[in-house]
Amino acid sequence: VQLVESGGGSVQAGGSLRLSCEASGYIHRRNCMGWFRQGPGKEREGVATIDRFGLSTTADSVKARFTISKDSAKATLYLQMNSLKPDDTAMYYCAVEDRYPCRSLTTWSEGGFGDWGQGTQVTVSS
Repeated sequence: VQLVESGGGSVQAGGSLRLSCEASGYIHRRNCMGWFRQGPGKEREGVATIDRFGLSTTADSVKARFTISKDSAKATLYLQMNSLKPDDTAMYYCAVEDRYPCRSLTTWSEGGFGDWGQGTQVTVSS
C-alpha cells in the first residue's frame, strides 16, 4: 500500500485546512485508517482513526475541531481541521492497517503498525 498525503501548508491561527491521503495498491476491506502528527520536539501522537464501518476515534485535544472521514470508493482519507492553533503545528501522517477493530490512538502511534505515508507539513502561526 502506498499512501500520499496532501493539503498541508501555512495558515494563521483560527484558520482551516483539509488534509487528504490517497491510498494506492491493495487495501483489504478490513482496514483501519488514521491520522497522526509529530510536532517539533514532540513525540508522535495519534489524531484520529476510522474503521471499515466509518466509526471514528478522535483525540480529546482536537475532538471539537478536527473531523476524520473517508471516501472508500476513492480510497482516500481526509482530515478537516478547523480553528487551528499554533500547537497544531506538526508533520501530519496517514497510516493504514489491515485489522479490525482499530488499535487505540496511543498503541498505533507508538507501535507504528501498518503502512505510513511520508507526511504533509502543517504550520500554524499566531
